[in-house]
Formats: sequence, C-alpha cells, structure tokens
Amino acid sequence: MARGLFVTGFTVAEVLAIQARAKELLLEGKTLMNWSDSGTSAGKQFTMPIDEVLVECAHALRTLDPLTYGNPPGQASVSFISGHLPK
Repeated sequence: MARGLFVTGFTVAEVLAIQARAKELLLEGKTLMNWSDSGTSAGKQFTMPIDEVLVECAHALRTLDPLTYGNPPGQASVSFISGHLPK
C-alpha cells in the first residue's frame, strides 16, 4: 500500500525520473551492490526496495496528475440476501 511519499514536494517530472531510475536498476539487477578491494569493502543499496518505489511512483502520479495517469479501476461490489423473506 502506497504511503504517499512522493506526493508532497515532488513534481510529476521528478516522480517520472525516480520511476525511470528504479526501473533501470530493476532491469539491470542492480538493487544491491558490493565492492571489495584489498580488505576494504563497501556496499550500496537503493534507499527503498524497488517494488515499493514503483508503487509509490504510481500513487504519486495518480495523485499529482489524475487526468493523465487516472485512478485505479474501481472495485465491483455485490450484495445479496440469502434465505426466505416473508410476504
């Protein structure tokens, strides 16, 4: 569930850039990187898990520009009465 992290203080262009970078890292498999050199090691990780970044970006785009990115499809609801109703 999206928390709205990229809604306040971000523009649509910034959210699209974050989304593009997250997608690029996902496709490259570079969500976690480690280096080691002569006994020294360092690690780098994307700030948030990629799937969360993509969910947050989608939520932000729908919120910031609903005419372009639209709202998620509504849920259908069904109700029924089971049993006998007296006349």
